[in-house]
This record gives sequence, C-alpha cells and structure tokens, in this order.
Amino acid sequence: MIEFFSSLSPLVQTIVATLFTWGMTALGAALVFTTKNVNQKLMDGMLGFAGGVMIAASFWSLLSPLFQWLKVDQYQPGYLLLLVSC
Repeated sequence: MIEFFSSLSPLVQTIVATLFTWGMTALGAALVFTTKNVNQKLMDGMLGFAGGVMIAASFWSLLSPLFQWLKVDQYQPGYLLLLVSC
C-alpha cells in the first residue's frame, strides 16, 4: 500500500491525503447526528482526551524545539522564552 501511494505524483498524493483527512473529520462530525443525548461521563472523557491531545501538541511542536534550541546554542536570554512559554 505504501509503495503504491509513494509511486503517485505529489499532486495526487496531496489530493488523496486531503480527501482522506476530510472524510475522517466528516465521519467523526457525523456522530453528532446519531444521538440526541450524550452521557455526561462520556462527554467528560472526550473533553479530557481533547485537552490531553492539545497539551501534547503544544509540547511536541513548541516546547520541545525550544529545549533543543536552548541546549545547542547555550543562549542565556533564551531561558526567558522558556519562562514566558510556561
């Protein structure tokens, strides 16, 4: 499957990946129309999961590169950025 996908042109890969992402988002959003009432415990769990995903995304895309940058350059004023970002 990966060999087939990598053999496609970059434009077709982009279109296929975009349509796949759109389809999965639409499928998840369509679940709203299947129920009228949602259990409060389920809602709390989903909200907690979404919060955890956002915290992980903020760490791995923002704070982790900052830690690497501070370690490599030994730039002392950069620690101010670390304090501000937390």
